[in-house]
Amino acid sequence: MNDTDLFYDTHVFCCVNERREGHPRGCCQEKGSGALRDYMKKQAKAMGLKKVRINQSGCLDRCELGPTMVIYPEGVWYHIRTEADVDEILARHVAKGERVERLLLRSDQTRLGES
Repeated sequence: MNDTDLFYDTHVFCCVNERREGHPRGCCQEKGSGALRDYMKKQAKAMGLKKVRINQSGCLDRCELGPTMVIYPEGVWYHIRTEADVDEILARHVAKGERVERLLLRSDQTRLGES
């Protein structure tokens, strides 16, 4: 099998996990991840992106950094807060294969704002 045989070239998984109110780790859903995922699906279609699948996922276990998403096959993690963040990821990462550095999450990162 070669890359042209893939059904999707890009899979985006957006955490929409929901925990009880007041949970110490929080959850992506309470931070607006469901609406951001819905917006991403709509925008990907409007941009005419092909062979891209935008999925919701359960907990990605990076709750404190949420809303979080991961893009495969690269395994690149992002923190998103706004529709503008979504637009930038779609235009740069999904459409052009570029990383959006300001939204990237490092594998060892446990809090936002860490350098």
